[in-house]
Amino acid sequence: MSKRENIVKHVRLTFFYVLSFVRNGVKPLFFKPFAFLLSILFLPLLVACNSDGTDPVVVDIPVAYIERPLANSDGDIEADDASEPQTFRPGAVLYIKQKASVDAQVVDISSAAFSDPSFLNDEGQLLYDVRDLSSSYDGKKLLFSLRAPEIENADEEDQPTWNIWEYDIESSSLRRIFNDTLNVRAEDGHDISPSYLPDGRILFTSTRQTRSKAILLNEGKTGFPALDEDRNVHAFNLHIMESDGQNIQQLTFNQSHDLDPIVLQNGKILFSRWDNAGQTRNNGVNLYEINPDGTGLNYLYGRHSHDSGADGVQVQYLKPKELENGNIAVSLRAFESESFASQPIEIDLNAYIEADKWLDGTDELPDNVQLPIVEGATSSDEQTLAGQYGAFIPLYDGTERYLVSWSICRVALTDSDPNTDGNQLGAPEFCTEEKLASEDYEAAEPRYGLYVYDATDKTLRVIALPKEGNRYDQVMLVTRRTEPSSYQPLELGNYGDGYGAIHIRSVYDFDGQDTSPEGIAALADPTVTSPSDRPQRFLRIEKAVSIPDDNTLDFDNSAFGRSRAQSMREILGYVPIEPDGSVKVVVPANVAFALSVLNERGQRTGERHQNWLQVAEGELIECKGCHTGNSEVPHGRNGAGPDAVNQGASTVGVQFPGTSPAAPDGLAEFGVLMGETMAEAYTENYGIRTLSPDIEYIDEWRLPADPVNEISLIYDDLTTPKPIKPSCEGEWGAGCRIVVNYESHIHPLWSVTRSRTVQVDGVDTEQDRTCIACHSNVDSEGESRVPEAQLDLSNGPSTDDPDHFKSYRELFFNDNEVELVEGILIDRLVDSDQPALDEEGEPILDELGNIVFIQETVLVRPTLNTGGALRSGNFLNLFDTNGSHEGDLTAVEVKLISEWLDIGGQYYNDPFAAPIN
Repeated sequence: MSKRENIVKHVRLTFFYVLSFVRNGVKPLFFKPFAFLLSILFLPLLVACNSDGTDPVVVDIPVAYIERPLANSDGDIEADDASEPQTFRPGAVLYIKQKASVDAQVVDISSAAFSDPSFLNDEGQLLYDVRDLSSSYDGKKLLFSLRAPEIENADEEDQPTWNIWEYDIESSSLRRIFNDTLNVRAEDGHDISPSYLPDGRILFTSTRQTRSKAILLNEGKTGFPALDEDRNVHAFNLHIMESDGQNIQQLTFNQSHDLDPIVLQNGKILFSRWDNAGQTRNNGVNLYEINPDGTGLNYLYGRHSHDSGADGVQVQYLKPKELENGNIAVSLRAFESESFASQPIEIDLNAYIEADKWLDGTDELPDNVQLPIVEGATSSDEQTLAGQYGAFIPLYDGTERYLVSWSICRVALTDSDPNTDGNQLGAPEFCTEEKLASEDYEAAEPRYGLYVYDATDKTLRVIALPKEGNRYDQVMLVTRRTEPSSYQPLELGNYGDGYGAIHIRSVYDFDGQDTSPEGIAALADPTVTSPSDRPQRFLRIEKAVSIPDDNTLDFDNSAFGRSRAQSMREILGYVPIEPDGSVKVVVPANVAFALSVLNERGQRTGERHQNWLQVAEGELIECKGCHTGNSEVPHGRNGAGPDAVNQGASTVGVQFPGTSPAAPDGLAEFGVLMGETMAEAYTENYGIRTLSPDIEYIDEWRLPADPVNEISLIYDDLTTPKPIKPSCEGEWGAGCRIVVNYESHIHPLWSVTRSRTVQVDGVDTEQDRTCIACHSNVDSEGESRVPEAQLDLSNGPSTDDPDHFKSYRELFFNDNEVELVEGILIDRLVDSDQPALDEEGEPILDELGNIVFIQETVLVRPTLNTGGALRSGNFLNLFDTNGSHEGDLTAVEVKLISEWLDIGGQYYNDPFAAPIN
């Protein structure tokens, strides 16, 4: 095509688009419509007429972008789902333009990865996929993720994975980062979202889960990549590696995805985290930060802001980018998008923690915390006259300009009759307000092109014109950027190999409020409040169980039991809470864990903790206190929210009021520093506390200790199997876990021989108190009977689900009341309030003329609740003092049942103990 023909082509296309803007009434988008018209109309002429061939408006910088087909090979447009990052959409190509101009030369740089003809399909096409562009700080290299074409007739586990590739612009060379000859297999996981660290290493997110798999091996399991909490795809976590793919280090241990990491100018890593623990009402993708060495995981923004999208759409905070002013831009959209659109917004993370909250918790806010970068853009799939925006990235040139992919608003007729303008059914038309309001139209396929968007004058300039059936979904300016500051590592402690530590100032501190009965000062003084009167006594640390995919272990969903919300959980151990509510304890490093505050019986006293914490080896994390799930007081972010309630010791060297702890060996007295919590003072004098599988307490704060205050709930006192490995009974190490499975650890309790001495006619008589002596459907002679309280705890599979013991179903599921009729147990039927009707709809009468009513079964509600031990009080309270079953279960047996209920009452908490499908 000649230069003249090229100019004519662009003038025609430009006129077509400008006309469509005018017809669609998109005037609010362009404050300077004539400037926009001139810039877009005469861009090709300017490019052609300049003697040096440079673009006088756009900086002469290379632009990389991805172009892909809208539809799949079947012609269907599949929604983009952010919860499935591994999705393969073949047909994409990565291009690079010499500059951000519509006439600049275009070079395909990704197809060179597949020079072997075997990658071509029958039509001679290369059906690979590419995503996630980033550039080096000197602008000389590109990183991206690429997935090879599918292997025909191969199983899913044998298909290619996403790999990280690097393109050297100066040498036009392409290389895959992972080189199998260096003993790092490229196909060991999906690797996406790469970017450079200032020291030349590569940050990326991956399903490799290198450290998590090593910890599984330490637990005695197979090393495998875990599924996300929806048990849909393998979870993506942040990793770092050398530029040659060596020395891979896993940074995060979320049980769902950690996505889109970038390196901030302060050296920290910002990323989008899918908080999905327990599938709670606040779950969603939020903004977090972490240090490049895996320390300092910190929530930043979004947990209570998912309702801030347009049209009531629940939105997620995806693909963060740092702006030149230090603010963060994100793509705001729902998990699934059928139009591939999002709303670019700007957030000042130094000022806000939520869309309606300042960092300090006040809510007298400016009109819009989440500043729209593009006026009129929306976070939903709904069409607007402003069109729809996909990818965007700042030019980083001191202006408010962005590279964007944009689709003009288009609709299509849904009615079978053509409209009065003669438009055909299904043919795309440009939007008007009338068409958008009409039920006769629906959204048409988007048509994304590449543009430079100037936020100051609301103009768009063409870089690459849209093509029917294709879209541009990612774009990157390849230029020199300011290199971030070097990260200054935190000072680490020495808590032992494989351990970090956590310090909570007070478990009575809820959002800056002292919730203790008489105040923390009174509670901390043993002369005022005895240990037995403290409501919170122990802290339990719970760990997420890695769930394998079907190729690793195919087990039935019945293994989760009554509820799958908590998936499976293990217990890392217990530690006493100090009198002031403080805790300082070592915990295993590099695992996802949650906290539960317990009473003296080992029962959780509040809500479940539904966010995963982690510590790096040697790291100490600090918490002020606790919070409730529905609280919107800022929490979980360093420096946010109210001051800590527990200010610690008020004077140096003076004992905490009312205490008399023993002086450590070699010291004259127990030392206390100003501001220290009791947990910190204990650590300074005796060393940091460690986790234990047992619940034990001795009053070390007032000597001599009163034995009445001692608590000892130890597994050694069980007569049934212990929920710990024999190798962990002597020393509780970093790889030790409490794993409670119903069949192995709970069900055997119902058959333990128990007795009680009672008075019968003035004579002491041994009474059989074995659970199944009463709670079974047969007596000691083998004759059928109605179980006591309609609760059958005897052996045998359930008729409702043979993978469950019937005792489990009786405890957790609705049942029908039974009665014994002629030696046979049947469901008991009673008259309902609905009369039985004949064919004419008239009530049926019996022989005495009475109305016959429809009979129905009698509901027996579950005895236990997966919400926890305190929500199962109708059962557990029977074993309390003055309860009808007082003493029938030992205290450690009640503790075992309580901890199992608190973590979800699962049938199995070890997938490898569950039956294979």
